[in-house]
Amino acid sequence: MIDNQKHDHGGNPVRKNTVLFVATLGAFLTPFMGSSITIAIPSIGKELSAGAVLLGWVLTAYVLATSVFLIPFGRLADIYGRKKVFALGFIIYTIASSLPVFCHSIEMLIVIRALQGIGGAMVFGNGVAILTSVFPAGERGRALGINNASVYLGLSTGPFLGGLLTQYFGWRSIFLANVLLGVIIIASIFMKLKGEWTEAKGEKFDLGGSVIYGLALIGAIYGLTSLPAVHGLWLILIGVGGMVVFAWWEGCTQMPIFDPAIFKGNIVFAFSNIATLINFSATFAIHFLLSMYLQYIKGLSPQIAGLILVTLPAIQTVLSPIIGRLADRINPQILAAVGMALTTTGLGLLLFLGQNTPLLFVVFVLFILGLGFTSFFAPNMLAVMGSVERKHYGVASATVATMRQIGMTLSMAITTLISALYIGGAEVTPEYFSPFLRSLKASYGVFAALSFCAVFASLAGVKIRKKQ
Repeated sequence: MIDNQKHDHGGNPVRKNTVLFVATLGAFLTPFMGSSITIAIPSIGKELSAGAVLLGWVLTAYVLATSVFLIPFGRLADIYGRKKVFALGFIIYTIASSLPVFCHSIEMLIVIRALQGIGGAMVFGNGVAILTSVFPAGERGRALGINNASVYLGLSTGPFLGGLLTQYFGWRSIFLANVLLGVIIIASIFMKLKGEWTEAKGEKFDLGGSVIYGLALIGAIYGLTSLPAVHGLWLILIGVGGMVVFAWWEGCTQMPIFDPAIFKGNIVFAFSNIATLINFSATFAIHFLLSMYLQYIKGLSPQIAGLILVTLPAIQTVLSPIIGRLADRINPQILAAVGMALTTTGLGLLLFLGQNTPLLFVVFVLFILGLGFTSFFAPNMLAVMGSVERKHYGVASATVATMRQIGMTLSMAITTLISALYIGGAEVTPEYFSPFLRSLKASYGVFAALSFCAVFASLAGVKIRKKQ
């Protein structure tokens, strides 16, 4: 057990275990919510009479809002304090989680999920940035491994508890459970987390760049989810053009929200972020699609479907601390590449899903995917955070989190597009089971190809010694 202290910039002692405890609690909540709501998607669709496309937006709205605000909030945290932004994020998230009690339309639920995403943006990047600020290089892999284990614990308990709550108390009870957890975490932050981290204190915040970035990202991602409609293509082009303007703006701004110098000559940082983007583009929709497959095609209850889906994050929870320790000893990019190779194998196996596929086969594939996810995430994060200076921890952490969120959004956009092409906006009823299965296999085929590309992105710059 690590008991030694580290001082914040005000000279106050900060116990590393205390920081790890609070950050780990925070790392649990948002994935718990995400995996819980995934298992409740069919129930939400039935009650609110929503088709597959709008149900996809229940997930997409959250990750889109998070993607837009991650880098701006990462920069604000570097300037005004990571603890302040971290705490405010949980306050917003918890308030938003109380609102579905009054929700009676799918559109209102989508707006609530977007509000949760804004709070989540304050949380995602700052937990890792705080841990990296407190733990030295030789202990970071272990700390990040434990933090990731908490993420996967949230993912693993979410399907089971979410299925249980949905089956006996309705899908709104999932949000109320998050309110309780949110209150506990907020109290822990104010009572236990002492000190503050502001490596960029006194610098200015680039509001103009933040607005350009947000609008460009919304245009591009909303355009992706609108395909194959013509206006979707125009929105994508506008979004890409906005990103070009954003890059020019940041290059001309003295204190940008995103310093291009972080990427300049830093192959490890650049390609590890690309690998993160590809990884989550290829994997985020897996639970969403399997949840619908198990409940619609196999006819399982939410509770039983949740028990099956728990296989993947359960493997991640057990192995994350072990992989984190291993990443402290060998090149983390090699581990990340191995993880992506295993993930590609698992996605390829999902192409064989059908109406008569044994459930044991699904569990086996989830086991392979669990090994792959675990071997990728903590080592990849360690490579990213070990490649930048301390003053960039907030933005670097927010950048990799943004890649993760954009990847999630792209994953749902790919799924939504393929679903729209095969079954349109119709509900998944027995007459649509066959086209639904075809759309499922098409999605997994695209994801397997993307995952294969991430193997090589993880290996880029593998011979470069990471900075300590």
